[in-house]
This record gives sequence, C-alpha cells and structure tokens, in this order.
Amino acid sequence: MHQLDLIGSFEERKFPDFRNPTIDTLIWGSKRHHVPILLEIDVTAARDTIRDQKAKTGQSISFTGWIVKCLAQAVSEHKCIHALRKGKRRLVIFDDVDVTVIVERAVGEPGAGETLPMPYIVRKANEKSVAVIHSEIRAAQQSPLAAPEVQIGSTRAAWMTKIFTMLPRFVREKFFWQPLFRNPFLFKRMMGTVSVTSLGMVGQGGMSWGIPIGIHPLIIAVGAIAKRPGIVYEQIVVREYVGLTVLFDHDVTDGGQKCCNFQSI
Repeated sequence: MHQLDLIGSFEERKFPDFRNPTIDTLIWGSKRHHVPILLEIDVTAARDTIRDQKAKTGQSISFTGWIVKCLAQAVSEHKCIHALRKGKRRLVIFDDVDVTVIVERAVGEPGAGETLPMPYIVRKANEKSVAVIHSEIRAAQQSPLAAPEVQIGSTRAAWMTKIFTMLPRFVREKFFWQPLFRNPFLFKRMMGTVSVTSLGMVGQGGMSWGIPIGIHPLIIAVGAIAKRPGIVYEQIVVREYVGLTVLFDHDVTDGGQKCCNFQSI
C-alpha cells in the first residue's frame, strides 16, 4: 500500500501571523510564578439583581461587567495585588485599576471563520459603575477592527501591527517584550494590570474552571454558572454558583504584602 493511502485526505494552510502575539503571551506567561486558586462563588443574589435591573429599566447588565466591577473594587482596596516589578528591588503600586477583558473577535479574511481572543482595557475600572463598564465592553465587541490588528482600541497603525506579527520571535522579544517587562509604566499603558477572561459555554450545565496562562500580576478566569444546593438560614436551597480561578503572581504578592504592611504602620 502506498504511504499516502495511510494518511488520507487533508488540507494544509498557512499559519496566520496574527496569532504570533498570542503565542508570545503564552510563552512569557508560562515563565511567571503564578499561583492558581480555584473557587466556587455563590452569585445568586448578583444574578437576581441583574435580572431585576433588566425588568425594571429594560437595560441589560452583563455578568462579566459585574465581575470586572467587583474585581476592580477589591483590587483598589488591596493595591499591592496588582503591583508591577521595576527591576529586582522595586515595586510600582498603581492607584488606578486597569482591567484587560478578553473578547473574541473575527480576524483575517472575511468568511474565513478565524477568531482570536483580543484584549480590551477598561481604564480606571475601580471608578466606573457596572453599567458604564458593561456599555464599554459591548462597544468594544462591536467596534470596527482593522484586519491585522490584535488589540481592540489600539492606537498603533494597522501596518505597524502587521509588520510586528510577521517578525521573527527573537526580534519581537528583543524590541518589544523585553522592554515591556522592564518598564512597569509601559506595561500598564499597553496591557493594563489585571486580566479577566471568560470560558463562556465551556462546562455548561456543570461547574468548570480554567487555568489561564498570562502575563498580568492578577488573572481571573470565569467559568460556567451552575445550579447547586446551598445552605441559607440553615435550609438547603437551590443556588447559582460560578467557578472562579484566581492567579496571583507569587513574585509580586510576597513583596507587595510587606509593602502594604509598612504602609499600615
């Protein structure tokens, strides 16, 4: 039998250049000392409030928007958790909480069916309401996007992004990634300080957790929502729970906690 007969039919495509920055992020993220914590959060009251809000006003508020607001508020009260390192001996602790939300967008040629998780940064999320955050995320999902772009709301020219994605990885590392990690102010401007990603329909009908890979000092992965028995006022009732994965950068939180303790003395 001919060897090709053992392989069968197949299709060969060019690997899309626009995926290279995502792979870069995964490579750098795998080097971070992230500590994952898996949680089950009772979100029954929050979901009821969101449904009541829609019934009263006709305006929807996304669950992701609510998560971003709660996270930003918590981080603003414990700022050390999203600190960025400056060299080996300094930490930069920001007041503003810039939350990067991952949004799936179609990329490449129209009709090709290619999608890419793209970051959009909600600036000063700790100062915004849930409604404002929700509207901002929805606008980002529907905003026009240049063909080679890999970030929503980017101020770069499309041709610059296209050239960047086509460069060899060692060039991207030397002239982009390495300077980015050395400069916490550049990192915050381009990447934010906190990342939130949602698993969407994965695990629908049951609890699910994701273990994301990323470069931020604090990363939150939101799993599926499931109904499970819970105890309220000593009674077993049906409640809604969401699987939440929290990744802390161990290098940052150790030094950050000492910094917070000194500030409180």
